[in-house]
Amino acid sequence: MAYLSKEQHKLVSDAVGEAEAATSGEIVPVITQRSDDYADVALTWAIAIAFTAMSVFAALPAPFLNFWDATVADWGHEWTTGELASMTIALGLLAFVGTWLLLLVPAVRLAAVPRPVKAQRVRQRAMRHFKVGAEGRTHGRTGVLLYLSMQEHRAEIVADEPIAVKVDAEVWGEAMADMLDEVRKGCIAEGIAAGVRDVGVVLSQHFPRQDDDRNELPDRLIEL
Repeated sequence: MAYLSKEQHKLVSDAVGEAEAATSGEIVPVITQRSDDYADVALTWAIAIAFTAMSVFAALPAPFLNFWDATVADWGHEWTTGELASMTIALGLLAFVGTWLLLLVPAVRLAAVPRPVKAQRVRQRAMRHFKVGAEGRTHGRTGVLLYLSMQEHRAEIVADEPIAVKVDAEVWGEAMADMLDEVRKGCIAEGIAAGVRDVGVVLSQHFPRQDDDRNELPDRLIEL
């Protein structure tokens, strides 16, 4: 799914070029629909609900058995140990399959993911993209990745070590806030551009542009 048009991509690219005009740093904005498919989380939920259904049946079998007898089996049916075990397993399988099918719906699956897990996965994906696309790829190791994950409603800023040494993580808070304020309004390109400009201001203070600086990374938004 493409979030931005060519004109919106240009807006972000222009913001990157303007921000880098005053710094030796290189800014790489990235936007993605989702940072993970959370298949392991869905599997964990399906297993947990299956075992819960089996445990509830084992502890309180009467309501289930009475319902079964009233709708399917003959009155006065005597349940054997094997039949009870089979019913327990069947309930577990039904609960597992039903939960898994429900969690195939992307919105439901994402809603079932705990917020700390989302935050961790977005951070991990941002770090992976940074290592591939920006880390150590500039002469002075002055690359910064600005990462926006739309479905998780989260953003990350990852910087090369020389920048991280000089700039506390809290300093990026203003860039994050300005970006997310616009994104919440539906102005995605404007939000990314605002974040890029704020990052550029911070970089210009610590890594001002030198006469021999050259552009080492493309001034464009990467849409995954």
